[in-house]
Amino acid sequence: MQYEEFRKAGHSLIDYITDYLQQAQNKPLFKDVEPSFLNDLFNESIPNNPQSLESIQKILEEKLLPYCTHVNHPGYMGLITPSPNPAGILGDLLAAALNQNLGAYSIGPSATAMELRVIRWLNDLIGYDEKAGGNLTSGGMMANFIGLKLARDFTTGDVAQHEGLHGKWAVYVSEERHVSIDKSVDAIGLGRNNLRSLPTDDRFQLKIDALEEAIAKDKAEGIKTLCIIGLAGTTNLGAVDDLEALHRIAVREQCWFHVDAAYGGGMLLSHQNKNLLKGLHLADSVTIDPHKWFYAPLDCGAILVKDHDRLPRSFGIQHAYLTDQSERKNERYQFYVNGFEQSKRFRSLKVWMSFQHYGRDKIGEWVDNNVEQAKYLHNLAAGSKDFESATEPKMSAICIRYTGEGLTNEELTKLHIAVADRIEKEGKFWFATTILKGKTWFRINPVNIYTTIETMKALFDTLQAYCKEAAGEKA
Repeated sequence: MQYEEFRKAGHSLIDYITDYLQQAQNKPLFKDVEPSFLNDLFNESIPNNPQSLESIQKILEEKLLPYCTHVNHPGYMGLITPSPNPAGILGDLLAAALNQNLGAYSIGPSATAMELRVIRWLNDLIGYDEKAGGNLTSGGMMANFIGLKLARDFTTGDVAQHEGLHGKWAVYVSEERHVSIDKSVDAIGLGRNNLRSLPTDDRFQLKIDALEEAIAKDKAEGIKTLCIIGLAGTTNLGAVDDLEALHRIAVREQCWFHVDAAYGGGMLLSHQNKNLLKGLHLADSVTIDPHKWFYAPLDCGAILVKDHDRLPRSFGIQHAYLTDQSERKNERYQFYVNGFEQSKRFRSLKVWMSFQHYGRDKIGEWVDNNVEQAKYLHNLAAGSKDFESATEPKMSAICIRYTGEGLTNEELTKLHIAVADRIEKEGKFWFATTILKGKTWFRINPVNIYTTIETMKALFDTLQAYCKEAAGEKA
């Protein structure tokens, strides 16, 4: 390795990244390009002619950067991927250089200590006591999967991981769940047909009476309750279920209570909405994604567990070649004994650096700014005769729709998709469409440091103009 070349290229790359972050707002947010063009762009055999790092950066500037989705653009309000904070970006760079493997303590001693401390911080935010534990994961998918595995093992008396599931079981959750719940129920061997998707009320919270009816019906058919899942920040609207009521039912049914707060966990940092996640501390396990509303770079999810001992009970398989033979082995925390991953990347560094550089209060201020932006858009829609808002947002997720007098539901669906597609091609804003209770909506969700109230005003002006234009074309 030519270290001076590395030093020079590293400085150049940091300069480039700095300029990129400063100028992202001037780039098309989403490049209108066909997948076939990109596939052809990268269509080459494994290279065998060494190139300088300087020349490789120029290739990246030509092939990669122009066709990225620029989540650092203030108009990015789509899937819940944040604008990463700069301190976290540097954390990931250093983590790559150190290449610590936290699967085993001996391959990352200080990194293991840092990871445990960040997990402790997240448990403190929830309100868990010193018995709590957890794992940093690739994201909410893996965190929810681990939560459901813990549920399966606990509720079956730690038999299922050895013998498989016996008998009939069901998992209960709101219709507003994330798809990771369906995948997790499948992956733990329960089967998706045994996931009970239950209706929500006009605030998009799980109906408690519907849950009670579903449990009673299943009991009559010999089906037992494996887990009740609460949602603390739904993907569409940031809705929060009645976590205290769900906990009471879980205690009565002697089952695991898991809460998916992958997105909504950011509200634990909020100054203005501290009590929105009331009852979160009652859950047996909680999913939170620091790479969502803590503004850390991908990837960093978290599964937090009220009783740490449940982790080694589910995952504690220890082979001779992985056994730490030192006299101090009982003082060395082994993540591979307490989770799925044997090779485990150093995810905590970027979160640790984010809190150290900005402080909890500053990150909470960013969260509150995003909530304010969503409420502002809600008020614009609610004050318009041509738009409606699904509900006043509790978090930064908001769904609004063009009402289009005289248009059928099918015509309105096509209109919303066409308008969203047009705006995406222009590259000034990016958001999704979704379906709520049979209607199509624009789903807009800033988890973005750079978004402002002015951004939301410009977005609504654009939506008004394009929706009216599209409706006029239909007329």
